Amino acid sequence: MTAARRTRVKFCGMTSVADVSLAVDAGADAIGVIVAESARRVALADLEAIAAAIPPYVSRIGVLADQGHAEADALRALGFTLHFSGDESPETCEALAGGSAYIKVFHLDPSAVALEPERYAEYLGALWMFDTNVPGTRGGSGRAFEWTSVADLARDRRVVVSGGLTPETVADCVREVRPYAVDVRSGVETGGRKDRAKMRAFVDAVRDAR
Repeated sequence: MTAARRTRVKFCGMTSVADVSLAVDAGADAIGVIVAESARRVALADLEAIAAAIPPYVSRIGVLADQGHAEADALRALGFTLHFSGDESPETCEALAGGSAYIKVFHLDPSAVALEPERYAEYLGALWMFDTNVPGTRGGSGRAFEWTSVADLARDRRVVVSGGLTPETVADCVREVRPYAVDVRSGVETGGRKDRAKMRAFVDAVRDAR
């Protein structure tokens, strides 16, 4: 009998070395830093200090949205995998990633019950992430889409699920989809700040899901 694949955890929206410390202590597999327009945006000048706080065994993810080479090059120089959350074309993603693997986010309507994988197939080098389509946002809305819509796809390739995940809901997502990874930002915050207890509870819920 094949062992069940372990779902990885990415905490996104880290804005400080203290945030990174909380994520690492909670057991994160990956840490996301946003350089796109966001309330949690990190200036390029502050990236180096945050990157230095991320241990070698934890993946570094840099979130972009319709940005150019200056941001992409700064992230890649510090060992970040690029995470494209805008309307980037496959050609743009490939060019900015410089031949490296990258993450591409696709935003789904909350009521969508089926996917059209051919829409995403041109993003050959991408790890596909699915988030909720909420007008005016590029993530962090706290709203979930219909997770079962990506369950079939998750059997054939690695996918990441984001949108509306919390310590109370993520276990259901893991059981229903068995994604390669889950991504959370606002779901582990209190008052807009990362919450140690919620982060640990989130990781525990993912690890304990059966």
